Amino acid sequence: MLVSNAKSARTAYPDALRAILDMQAANESRAWLAHWPLIHREGTPLWSLPDAAARLGIASVRVKDESMRSPLGSFKALGAPVALARLVTRLFHAHDIDPKKLFEGHHKALLGGFTVISATDGNHGRALAAAARDMGCHCVIVLHANVSEEREQAIAAYGARIVRIEGNYDESVEQAAQLAQANGWHVVSDTSYESYEAIPRDVMQGYGCIAAEIVEADIAPFSHVVLQGGVGGLAAGVASYLWERLGLMRPRFIVVEPKQADCLYRSAMAGHAAKASGPVDSVMAGLACGEASPLAWRILEPCVDHFLLIDDSDAIDAMKTLAQGTGRDVPIVSGESGAAGFAGLTALMRDRELAQAVGLDANARVLVINTEGATAPSVYAELVGESADAVLKRQREWLRRVAQ
Repeated sequence: MLVSNAKSARTAYPDALRAILDMQAANESRAWLAHWPLIHREGTPLWSLPDAAARLGIASVRVKDESMRSPLGSFKALGAPVALARLVTRLFHAHDIDPKKLFEGHHKALLGGFTVISATDGNHGRALAAAARDMGCHCVIVLHANVSEEREQAIAAYGARIVRIEGNYDESVEQAAQLAQANGWHVVSDTSYESYEAIPRDVMQGYGCIAAEIVEADIAPFSHVVLQGGVGGLAAGVASYLWERLGLMRPRFIVVEPKQADCLYRSAMAGHAAKASGPVDSVMAGLACGEASPLAWRILEPCVDHFLLIDDSDAIDAMKTLAQGTGRDVPIVSGESGAAGFAGLTALMRDRELAQAVGLDANARVLVINTEGATAPSVYAELVGESADAVLKRQREWLRRVAQ
């Protein structure tokens, strides 16, 4: 299912949006993150997949591989830590904290009585827990009923206290807000709601680091960028940076969501941030969100050209395709949500009418983002039919062969 966005514009990046997200703040966030030991300073690969492009019938496809950003295994390593750093510097402004020193753990004595809390499907909470541990503050994470025990353990490993609820993701967001109010804690969420925008803005600003590296790669410009949906934070963070940098020459943006978690698709149809129409639950756990972030929607509404819905089976097939690799395509470990962008591209190219509607043809140069690796290793192995370690071994062999 595809909807084209009538409100998408080809203009210079508006000043009203620059007040929310801008390249300068994204670049500042990137400089801070370079001092966090859990971030790889060299950035992430931008893999070229020529065989996949030939099979799909397009000029090129590249994959920005966020599975290799950090031991945390996902792009979320860029969002929550930046938001936490900005929150601490605001609240403790009298101490004149250097965010770079904060990431290096120099202010632990100051933060011993400070507690942050967030709801999560897994990756955001893991990143927040890791950043809180390294900065020296306490962290509480609220998990809903469909978050696996495996993901819970990965978060708890970084010292977070876990609170379980019976409801879904949106209910876990509400519970986190209630606990914060009752205990004097601070919510570090990646979704905005009424009177809560500063921190989700900071989270999205961190995601702009991905776009900054893409621009620095200095390759032929992309005609299309396919981005995962969720509440909209990743898409807003990446699209805003590219829009500000490229202006009228920005690529065509396509956002992909699970059919049952279609909050951004429904937002495009309604003309405002809206709720999903389905039960939300999806194998794409990181995209199983029931309500769009109003703040993210303010960025997405004027720049995303198309919103696409895919089946869980599309994501699983994409995971397998990326893992397999070919003689010219490197094997890639891509988790359930990580593969959604490539899955969306594949779904569009197997339907001639859909491909034509979004302008995908033999001249298209497409970017997709692998937003996560095997952050739930047992789920990955079950869906792909081999372990992430086995895929990484073949990746290393492939890289050795092409280097010869």
